[in-house]
Amino acid sequence: MQTFTRRQIIAGAAALAGSALLPRYARAAEFIFKIASDTPASHPCNVRTLEAAERIKEETGGRVEIRLFPNNQLGAGPDMLGQLRSGALEFFMYSTQLVAPLVAHCALPGVGFAFKDTNTALSAMDGELGGYLRKQIEKSGLITMPKVWTSGYRQVTSSEKPILTPGDFDGFKIRVPASPMWVSLFKGFGASPTAINFSELYTSLQTKVVNGQENPLVIIETNRLFEVQQYCALTNHMWDAYWVLGNRRAWGRLPADLQAVVSKHFDQSALDQRADMAKQELSLRDSLGAKGLKFNDIEIDAFRQKLAASGYYADWKQKFGPEAWSILEKYAGALS
Repeated sequence: MQTFTRRQIIAGAAALAGSALLPRYARAAEFIFKIASDTPASHPCNVRTLEAAERIKEETGGRVEIRLFPNNQLGAGPDMLGQLRSGALEFFMYSTQLVAPLVAHCALPGVGFAFKDTNTALSAMDGELGGYLRKQIEKSGLITMPKVWTSGYRQVTSSEKPILTPGDFDGFKIRVPASPMWVSLFKGFGASPTAINFSELYTSLQTKVVNGQENPLVIIETNRLFEVQQYCALTNHMWDAYWVLGNRRAWGRLPADLQAVVSKHFDQSALDQRADMAKQELSLRDSLGAKGLKFNDIEIDAFRQKLAASGYYADWKQKFGPEAWSILEKYAGALS
């Protein structure tokens, strides 16, 4: 009879224990998809995306594996959008506003001071406005998950002076994303907007290429913009969200039952991320203030009147057309 040493017995037991811990889906996945984002790995969007990916892998028995590439690892935003369209990338989480160069109507939720609060904006995006925009996106050859993920309201930061009144924007050099909505909004205030890719934002502020920028507080914190900015005006000038966009051909390769699983878990993580953002926004002002950022509130009506006088609302109503504008005003109220 074969005998075993104590060392062999311990080694064999360890091997058996290890095999017991192997996942049920140890075989290679049938579908390996990439999802990219332009936000840091610590951003709630990426944290919740990872959770969705794990749930999808679990429920599909390992058939679908989604790998996350955050923080512009696969290139700048416009580059990744191109990769998504070509099929080199299967999913991409991207700002509603930044999809606008491809699908012009996606800029609608970002009309200046359109929504009174985040709940109103989310009701619009979960309702008729979101449905209308998804149809426009599908015409471009992409698909979207039903639920958007919130980016929140955008605030203005500056390095040299606080923004207290519309007149403080006169000649102010501010970085904006490469989107006509942003450019026209800050031109309406009398500022000098400069379109710069997000990956170059910190350096542009540090070297004074621009004196300010605008982003949600979570982006200001996770990208450490407070290190190169002194003031933050709580303007709430634009509400923004993220779409989970998909390549239509890649999506079509998934059987209908797997599509349902993927969509379900992305949407569940969207709801979780919304809750994360709501909690986080309550504490971010305090935490950023402790890091040296000086905050001030503004009189929104004065800024909105300045935009109206510049022709901003009238111009965008004409560009979007009466149908799209009427859908927006169902949630926002009269804007022009």
